[in-house]
Amino acid sequence: MKQEDDIKKAIEVMRKGGIILYPTDTVWGIGCDATNAEAVAKVYALKRRDDSKALICLVDSDNRLQRYVRNVPDVAWQLIEAVEKPTTLILDGAVNLAPNLIAEDGSIGIRITKEPFSHELCYRFQKAIVSTSANVSGEPAAQNYRDISQEILDGVDYVCESRRQEHKPHTPSSIIKLAADGEVKVIRK
Repeated sequence: MKQEDDIKKAIEVMRKGGIILYPTDTVWGIGCDATNAEAVAKVYALKRRDDSKALICLVDSDNRLQRYVRNVPDVAWQLIEAVEKPTTLILDGAVNLAPNLIAEDGSIGIRITKEPFSHELCYRFQKAIVSTSANVSGEPAAQNYRDISQEILDGVDYVCESRRQEHKPHTPSSIIKLAADGEVKVIRK
């Protein structure tokens, strides 16, 4: 299957409220429309994760990021430009997202992806996409397609074809929390 067709199929499923498995700029992810609370609830259920533990989402650009965070602090833009490794920022003032995706303190974990497949998926979908590791909570993250458990494979509505053959180490993103008062806290290196 061509990447373009794979992306079209994934978008079709997400537009109908379904959940997908897809390769990201880090590990394989479980994804859905980040603005659809019912789809987000399905992701929590599949991961067997308490919805008080917020999920992150991916976007394709600075402009899209600003659609989901009320005021992006200057330090966030500096970090986005400076980091080499995929880095998820936890930012205050989340807006226009499913309520069950936003943390109790009103923040959201969000990352601009530059990896070709996930970037194109986000660009064509024109919305933020949930991106949580393709595993049941507490189990190791799936670095490659072959590492994904049957339970997760069976629990999604579509599994992307792209990058299934990869067998190389992938690691989760760094996570940095940027508070409105300017405090910077590294959650995961």
